[in-house]
Amino acid sequence: MLLSATPPPGPRPAQELRLREEAARHRGLTPPRTHPLASVTWLGPAASNPALAYRTTGDRAHLDESRRWIEAAVRLPHWGRAHMPDHDLDAGWLLHHLSLAYRWIGDELPDGTRALLRYKLLLQGRRMYEFAVASEGSWWSSSYWQNHNWICHAGLATAGYVLGKEEWTERARDNLGTVLDLMPQDGSHAEGVVYWRYGVPFLAIHLDLLQEAEGIDWWGRGGFLSSTFRYRLHQTAPGFAFNVDHGDCHDRRSGHSAGLYYRLAAQYGIAEAQWMGDLASGELLWQEAAESGVRPGILPEAYLEYLWYDPSVEAARPTETHAFFPDLGLLTARTGWDDDATLVSFKASPGGGRTAWETSAKHRAELGWETLNQGHHHPDSGSFVLVAQGEFLAVDEGYSNRKRAAHHNLLLVDGQGYADEDRYHVYEGIPYERQAGQRDVLADAEGGWAHATAEIAAMYDPALGLRRLDRTLVFTPSGRLVLLDLAEAEQERAWTFLLQTDRPAELGPGGEALVRSGKATALLQRFAPSDAAVGCEVTEVEANPTSSTPELRLTRTLHTLRATTPRSTEGAFLTALTPGGSLGGPPDGPPGGSRGGSPAGSLRGERIACDEGFGVRFTDTRETVLLSPVGRRVRTEAVDAHAAAVLLGPDGTPYTVGCTRLEVDGRVLLDVSEPYTGKVG
Repeated sequence: MLLSATPPPGPRPAQELRLREEAARHRGLTPPRTHPLASVTWLGPAASNPALAYRTTGDRAHLDESRRWIEAAVRLPHWGRAHMPDHDLDAGWLLHHLSLAYRWIGDELPDGTRALLRYKLLLQGRRMYEFAVASEGSWWSSSYWQNHNWICHAGLATAGYVLGKEEWTERARDNLGTVLDLMPQDGSHAEGVVYWRYGVPFLAIHLDLLQEAEGIDWWGRGGFLSSTFRYRLHQTAPGFAFNVDHGDCHDRRSGHSAGLYYRLAAQYGIAEAQWMGDLASGELLWQEAAESGVRPGILPEAYLEYLWYDPSVEAARPTETHAFFPDLGLLTARTGWDDDATLVSFKASPGGGRTAWETSAKHRAELGWETLNQGHHHPDSGSFVLVAQGEFLAVDEGYSNRKRAAHHNLLLVDGQGYADEDRYHVYEGIPYERQAGQRDVLADAEGGWAHATAEIAAMYDPALGLRRLDRTLVFTPSGRLVLLDLAEAEQERAWTFLLQTDRPAELGPGGEALVRSGKATALLQRFAPSDAAVGCEVTEVEANPTSSTPELRLTRTLHTLRATTPRSTEGAFLTALTPGGSLGGPPDGPPGGSRGGSPAGSLRGERIACDEGFGVRFTDTRETVLLSPVGRRVRTEAVDAHAAAVLLGPDGTPYTVGCTRLEVDGRVLLDVSEPYTGKVG
């Protein structure tokens, strides 16, 4: 498709219009005569989009426009200035786009321009190739789980195929095979949604080139590409415009790639990806382009949308509401997809995800290579993001250079976060054993329940003597959250619960707090401990998101709600978060969007007296949450169970986690030898 500029058959009027508009977008700009300090990645698509538009329309105005930007790019002695000139993202982007332009319109260019373009591609390709060989085992050349690796090798491959440089294409192909074999089969990506949309399209680009140039079909190799749309889908906020911002995320608008959606839809027959592509390139396009902090952004992908859109693929609006991605330890659940629905995203895993963590340790031991670049990973295992009523209520920090657990919805021990944090590569050089993870996972879309326990004690300084730090999160069918944090240490410690919000929380009696964002609210109720000191403070997070533009600074202001216990060897926080709740009178509407609940009352939970375990009941929605993640024994007046959790919905149907015996109101409903997770009856 890419090399021949041949899309799948069928009409594509919307994609044709997008391509023509993008081809003309820069006509009022003057190309730079010298290399600016900022990134020049955008010069590539400024040339390739009008080149393709000329191929498809025959309009010589597009040819002239492409020539303007080609001549500007080839005049620059180096591609990239502030960071790794000729050897990183600027060079990778320009190699890809200008090589395509050379392939598409090279014969139409004046002899001098064509010769200079070919010379420049040969020069820059050689520089990139030699750097990849020389730096193997250290930087992006073998950072298999990282966007720099994918982009630079895809650029090298494009130039190699266009210019007939087999040593370039062979090296890039070998790297691609390794990447596909090592990426997580569940499709998740530890760098987060923003770097997913920035980097993964280049894996698809490389696969497209490989198939067309060499007849090699690796689209099914490893399983990552066939699964990764589902990961991206479940990191989409209700209403589809915004993204969950785990990992390094410049903002909440930089998540869509219509071109990649179309390619995945065409390759794997994913109707939801086709639907998302139409949405991203239509209704959401210009708002994302205006508000995204990532450049070049979504608009330059017009060439991919045109060439990758397959009109024969049916489109269907997403309906799946719950998902779990085991490699990244990522649990997501939502009440629906409408704008006012409620979503939670909860994660805990080894740095980079389980596959990357374990495989990179082998590379380190066997080859002496450092293959897991962790600059975009955060100390966020055990943290969560909550979105409801069209607003972000429990938020993540976004992008940061000095990453800290205190910037997330996490727990501090004696005021300390993760060991060896407060740096950019937060997992670099730490012991292999320092891993977080999820256990006891339930993601039941039919019943609406979600449950998981994050084990995070290993992430803290061993000198703190932690024996346990577990966080259990439950998402109810109506969109309530129940959190149970259990901590144990060899010595007395002060335990701190953190909640990050976009606006200051309003404190109420008994440790309650009301979170507001726009018209949305969430009521935080703290049932335990009763003696915590509660307060709010401002947390400033500053970052430079790209070394190629060193003067760029992003500043994010978080409002941090803190609840700190007196010193003790054991700590327990039992907390409920109710979207739509209030400190005083009744709310304006239901808490959970499309599943909803009763608009009457104050939408409060209440603690249940338990002989063993912990319990919370929401009377307005008749939802009951009973938890015992450690003792795995629940006993109340009505329920007796050997289980990590018993969850009762409005109709009384029980769902269990790790259960061997369940008795409700004197009736034995479950009695099995192996622990059972799921619906009972």
